[in-house]
Amino acid sequence: MFAAMHRIPLGLITALLLFAAPAAAQDREVPYWASLKSEEVNMRVGPSRDYAIEWVYKRQGMPLKVVRVVDGWRLVRDPDGEEGWVVSSLLSLSPRAMVIGEEWAAIRAEASDGAMLKWNAEPGVVGALGECMAGWCEFDVDGRTGWVRQDRLWGAGEP
Repeated sequence: MFAAMHRIPLGLITALLLFAAPAAAQDREVPYWASLKSEEVNMRVGPSRDYAIEWVYKRQGMPLKVVRVVDGWRLVRDPDGEEGWVVSSLLSLSPRAMVIGEEWAAIRAEASDGAMLKWNAEPGVVGALGECMAGWCEFDVDGRTGWVRQDRLWGAGEP
């Protein structure tokens, strides 16, 4: 048996491991946060390309909550509560968040209501999510960074 294992080309083993890793990365316990990898992503009514397209998202980086996993498809929920199926290869596990609420969100220099206001972000702004602590999260929008209250972000905290 050991001799047979030496006959498997090393390149084949490496390729199998490389291709298995991205698929395994999204095979996690639901719910979890993910974000859109592409500028345009179809959300379907079922877990197959045979199902009708319900929505077309045109917001790369927008966070979604993954609530169910079926083969290569993920049942996702968006910030408006809409649910549908997205092919897993169009989702990223990079932490992203979106400003929610009716008013602008204060982006501060430190994780405190009394910290200097750096800028305001309107609802719908999407950015990279950093560390979260004590109800505040680091937030980066195109290189502009600061701290925002966690309750103003969709994609932060427990999904």
